[in-house]
This record gives sequence, structure tokens and C-alpha cells, in this order.
Amino acid sequence: MHNFLLEQKIKDEKISSLESFIKSDIDARELKRAVAVKMAIEGHPHKLISQLLGAGKDFVGDWKKNFEANGIEGIKLGYKGSKKYLTLEQTVEISKWLRDRQYWHLDELINHIDNQYGIVYKSKQSYYDLFDLANISWKKSQKINPKFDETLVKKRLMR
Repeated sequence: MHNFLLEQKIKDEKISSLESFIKSDIDARELKRAVAVKMAIEGHPHKLISQLLGAGKDFVGDWKKNFEANGIEGIKLGYKGSKKYLTLEQTVEISKWLRDRQYWHLDELINHIDNQYGIVYKSKQSYYDLFDLANISWKKSQKINPKFDETLVKKRLMR
């Protein structure tokens, strides 16, 4: 009898901690996990929980196992996103710097960000995004058309 009461107390504590977590401001994925685990601890069949939550067949068992091993931390999201390299103020400064220029060249932007902020992106896409924020097409970054041939233009005009 004593063992049963102890198990019930542990079960109630788990449900209480899950209810507190559910009521807090959490991501929808964490909420889904917490509800699944809570229902499983309350004794609802895993198949029913999976159907109600629109989850796969192993969803409930996997997250219950994670909860049993690590508590609330076991059902929280592991990845929180990466930290931005530039602050909002720095991004605004770069946009202004780009808009004040007569022409744009990707290498100049790369050098400017490296010299001013000590940041070098691994992907050129980050630089393209900065051009986009400044409403500048990075594809128009050359002073002259590299395919321009003056003799061909003259020949065409003489026709």
C-alpha cells in the first residue's frame, strides 16, 4: 500500500510539473510534446494520443521516455536558432552605407563589413540579404556592362 501511494505521489508531481509547463509561454512543438506525455502518464492509450495530436506512432513513447530521463528539459526544443552576427543598428548602418554609394560591388561590401565590424560570413547569401534589405539588386553591381563592345555598337548603328 505504501508503494502505491509513493507511485501516485510521483505521478501527481510529474503531472503538476507538466501542467505548469503547458501553462507557460512555450513553443507549439513543446506544447504538443508536453500534452502527449501528460496524457500518457494519466493512462491514456498511446494510439489515441497520437491520433488526437496528429502525431506518428512512436511520438508519445519517445517523448515520454525523454521526459522520464530528463524531466521538462527532455521535452524542450534543443535548437534555439543561431545568434545574429550583426545587430539591428549595424544592419541599418550598412543599408545606409549601401544606399549612399553610386555603385555596388560584393567584394566592397565584404571588406566593409570585415573592416567595420570584424565579421566575415561563410555564405555569400548573407551579403545578398543585406543588399536586399537596402533594396539593391546585387546583380546590378558592375559599373559597366562586361559584354559591351564599342566596335559592335558602332557597326550596328551604321546599318
